Amino acid sequence: MTTLRLLATDGKLTDAALHAGGSFTRPASALRSRVAYAAAHVVPKVHADNTPGRPADIDWDSTLAFRRNVYSWGLGVADAMDTAQRNMGLDAAATRELIARSAAVAREEGGSVVVGVNTDHLTDSHVSFDQVIDAYKEQLHFTEEQGAGPVLMASRHLIRVATSADDYRRVYRAVLESATVPVVLHWLGTAFDPELAGYFGADDWQTASEVLLDVIAEDPGKVAGVKMSLLNADSEISVRERLPEGVRMFTGDDFNYVSLIGGDTTRSLSDERSEETKRTSRTHSDALLGAFAAITPVASAGIQALDAGDPSRYLDILGPTEELSRQVFAAPTFYYKTGVAFLSWLNGHQPAFQMVGGLHSARSLPHLSRIVELANASFALEDPELARARWHGMLRLNGVDV
Repeated sequence: MTTLRLLATDGKLTDAALHAGGSFTRPASALRSRVAYAAAHVVPKVHADNTPGRPADIDWDSTLAFRRNVYSWGLGVADAMDTAQRNMGLDAAATRELIARSAAVAREEGGSVVVGVNTDHLTDSHVSFDQVIDAYKEQLHFTEEQGAGPVLMASRHLIRVATSADDYRRVYRAVLESATVPVVLHWLGTAFDPELAGYFGADDWQTASEVLLDVIAEDPGKVAGVKMSLLNADSEISVRERLPEGVRMFTGDDFNYVSLIGGDTTRSLSDERSEETKRTSRTHSDALLGAFAAITPVASAGIQALDAGDPSRYLDILGPTEELSRQVFAAPTFYYKTGVAFLSWLNGHQPAFQMVGGLHSARSLPHLSRIVELANASFALEDPELARARWHGMLRLNGVDV
């Protein structure tokens, strides 16, 4: 029996049986029952100065090959977002090039791509409302020119200058008026970025969601959907219930995505949900998830099961991955990107476990060991023998006896 060596937080070593791969197959046609995007990360050059504060030096071959792999499994790509280290190492020049290159790959592959639109190219921390609006518009128009779908991300500049809910309405109104294609609005919670506390003018999600819904209601034709990343299923369901017809809810909840995506289809098969979830009349959320970049073949197989009208198999396939995702996104959640890149390396999608800005050092060996254990258990190791060899080599490098 081939085994994996695992490292606990107390330093103790244990062994677990290495599972065979999941034997998942790529879809023969487009996925039908859900719209699903994997929020992709970036791969730096191994020889680059991947240290904190240095500009991103991207390995474009590996970075774009990762996106082609996502498309081959029937998922779309969400690019230049927090998974790609926006505000955590991906500088403005690299962001712009990433958007252009990723959009070109989407055209080549016939895939769907959405990309983050923000104000993060501004060099001053505190700016005026007009500067925030102009910065949003600049990135929005560049994204539209590349042919990618825009995701209007939460702005650190806006939260610094805003003093009321009306300030958010004003800025979003001006930006949406200038959009030539419908956009996705992204509500990023404080677990992902503590600087966004009180976004949409309130600390509690109930009050803040009223502002978000007001923004959409002013011109719902300009809004393709909402991505909720609060790690709170009830907040997502509450907003989802009130969205205008034609506006999708894209779950960004990496803790609860199985039931949110499954929706009514899987309700009778699982009782692990709140009473509010059980009462929902909207059928499901679609997906825009960093977790799906970590488990792309498994995510695809789960949605293929829904396409085939087999919700029980959907739960069997995707259900075990939620514990893995909770480990990847464990507090401090904003370091989840390390787990995504780590799994990418284990699965052979990049030559080294390196990240822009040195972020590969953001998680401990025992934390990564638990990721290995749960990825093995949920069939998220695409080439188990390769993953084992790489993980054991990493342990040896760190003085652990394997």
